[in-house]
Amino acid sequence: MTVKVNSRSEGDITVIALDGEINSTTSGGLQAQLLPFIRQGSDVLVDLTGVSYVSSAGLRTLLIVHRRAQQLNARITLVGLSEEVTFVMNATGFLDFFRIGEDVDSELERAAR
Repeated sequence: MTVKVNSRSEGDITVIALDGEINSTTSGGLQAQLLPFIRQGSDVLVDLTGVSYVSSAGLRTLLIVHRRAQQLNARITLVGLSEEVTFVMNATGFLDFFRIGEDVDSELERAAR
């Protein structure tokens, strides 16, 4: 099983849509796919609408991405979190690491202002 990763550029913002479960089987490959998008000063929206489950290994992957973003003064916004993903990230304190938005369109509109 893998997590499907689709990316596109919207002006200066990179939108990365994930689809699948982020678990111990998929997190290593996902990390390798996400890190190249985190560049100096980059603005990245990670759309988790298609993600139904995040395990502790998945949280670790998101933490590594967060730390890379901090090192490179990049900004990551997570959007489209399901109730289950929100619950897990809130219970573990991971929501505090990221900017959280409703959905891609709202965040792109906000950024255009």
